[in-house]
Amino acid sequence: MGEIIVDRGPRQRLEDLVGRRREVRVIALLVVVVGVVALALWMRGAPATIAPPATSDAPFAPTGGTPTPPGGIVVHVGGAVKQAGIFKLEQGARVADALELAVTRPNADLDALNLAELVVDGTKIDVPHRGESVDSVQEGSPSTSTSTETTDAMVNVNTADEALLDTIPEVGPATAQAIIEYRTQIGSFTSVEQLIEVTGIGPATLEAMRPFVTV
Repeated sequence: MGEIIVDRGPRQRLEDLVGRRREVRVIALLVVVVGVVALALWMRGAPATIAPPATSDAPFAPTGGTPTPPGGIVVHVGGAVKQAGIFKLEQGARVADALELAVTRPNADLDALNLAELVVDGTKIDVPHRGESVDSVQEGSPSTSTSTETTDAMVNVNTADEALLDTIPEVGPATAQAIIEYRTQIGSFTSVEQLIEVTGIGPATLEAMRPFVTV
C-alpha cells in the first residue's frame, strides 16, 4: 500500500518552522551559558597578577625628623655673653649673627671684634669684656686689639658696687648682688679665694674671675 501524504496546510507548516527556531534559540542560549561558566572557572584558577612596585625619581627622605640642612656650621660663643654655648648657623654667617644668638652683655667690648667677619665651622668666638686682653676672636683670626689689662683695672670686690662687679668676666647681675650680700655678712673679703663661698660662684667661675679681681 502506498503512503498517503496529506497536506496540513500553510498554518501547520508555519507552526513547525517556529517550533524549530525556538529549539535553535534554546540550544544557542545553553551554549552561551556554558561558555560563560567555563570562562569564569578558568579565570578563578589563573594565577594572580602582581603589579610592579611604583617607582619615583624623588630622593629618599627619612621620616624620623627634619634633616639638618646642608651647608650649616657650628660655633662656640663665650666670654661677655648671656647665653654662652654652641650655636648652629647657616653657611656664610657673620660674627654678628653668632653674637645675636648669644646675646652680648652691656660690658662686652664689641669694638675689639670684627663683627662682619665670616664665621668658620668648628671655631670659638670669645667676646671680651671692656679692658680685657683679646688674643683672638676665633681660631686662625688674630685680633688687632692691644692689651689694656693692668693692676689698676682690677676690681676690688670689697669696694665695688653692683655695676662695677657686673663688668667682671662670668659675673652677671645676680652674682654681683650675691657678692655684695655676702660681703655685707662677713664685713669684707680677706682673699680672692674666699669668693668661692658666694652663691653662684664655683671653681670654674672663680678661675675666670681671678685675673680681674682683688681685695
